[in-house]
Amino acid sequence: MDQNIITSDDNFKAFDKWLTENSVKKLLLVCDTSFQFLTEIKSYIEQIEKTGKTPSGNDLSIIRFDDFQPNPLYESVVKGVKLFRETECDAIFAVGGGSAMDTAKCIKLYSNMKSDGENGSFLNEEIVPNKMPFLAMPTTAGTGSEATRYAVIYFDGKKQSVADMSCIPETVLMDSSVLKTLPVYQKKSTMMDAFCHAIESFWSVNSTDESKEYSRKSIRMVMENMDGYLGNTEEGNSNMLIAANLAGKAINITQTTAGHAMCYKITSLFGSAHGHAAILCDRILFPWMIENTDKCIDPRGEEYLKTVFDEIAEAMGAASPKEAAEKLTEIFEALELPVPTATEEQFGELKVSVNPVRLKNHPIALDEETIDNLYHKILKM
Repeated sequence: MDQNIITSDDNFKAFDKWLTENSVKKLLLVCDTSFQFLTEIKSYIEQIEKTGKTPSGNDLSIIRFDDFQPNPLYESVVKGVKLFRETECDAIFAVGGGSAMDTAKCIKLYSNMKSDGENGSFLNEEIVPNKMPFLAMPTTAGTGSEATRYAVIYFDGKKQSVADMSCIPETVLMDSSVLKTLPVYQKKSTMMDAFCHAIESFWSVNSTDESKEYSRKSIRMVMENMDGYLGNTEEGNSNMLIAANLAGKAINITQTTAGHAMCYKITSLFGSAHGHAAILCDRILFPWMIENTDKCIDPRGEEYLKTVFDEIAEAMGAASPKEAAEKLTEIFEALELPVPTATEEQFGELKVSVNPVRLKNHPIALDEETIDNLYHKILKM
């Protein structure tokens, strides 16, 4: 689907236009704890709450929902759906990172279901797509969640993956000012999440010409705007938001591959941020893959995969795949992201933690022994 991108320019004039064009009267604002630090959008929303009117003079009620946590629970989504129904909202505005996006996506999907959601009933009910106006405003340049059909919630302690094209926000509001106050570590790790999304999508067995073009543009934008983004320039921040969105569009088509499959356990064992864990893995995976194209399982063949590596190298401004892999390592080292130290017991946990479904998207065959060897290169002993 085509996604409309609007900006915060002219005091959110495009946002006001979106509200008018969609005849929004009651807006469910799904926001996480970061909202209180987002000076500009917070002020804009509070003015509407105070007057009950949009800047253009239309009546608007805003109902806030923030009763959820990182890695949101199914029960929180049920509360959100209940609030949406009881207040008779007619649109959703999600502001935040991946958790806020996932919560809002599920509220949208479940809002027109027949059941009340008790005892996990939403998870078993058939999704009926709806065209409810849905606006998303990402507060990090990383997950790209605002561009994907996927959401993750937890029910009875188990991860539930929800997917439907109708949960993709039709409009995305980009405000570069939200990135200015992010902690440096979060800026680095979220940027690497977007970068790894773009790279992994490029080599995925599910890649298409469309997804590769998204990846190519995203990789180039990350490379060109890294310094400006880390230096907190408006241009750097604005372009990194676009790069993350493009990478999200790429993985919406292809899904991620072994790098992401291998990074989740690193996050849970060592507390590394998701993007930090992803680049830890991909900086080792990439050179290994270049040397092992003979194990290619992409139906398009080994020679095709080699051309993909050439395309990734070109997007990174490198003369060869080997040079691109070296550049990936140089970027990681320049960011000064720490490498966790693992015990043999933890290495044992890591090698059996990888989701086999994720590996089906990876273009080169991986077995448990190889995964174990890679983890020993990814982490310190």
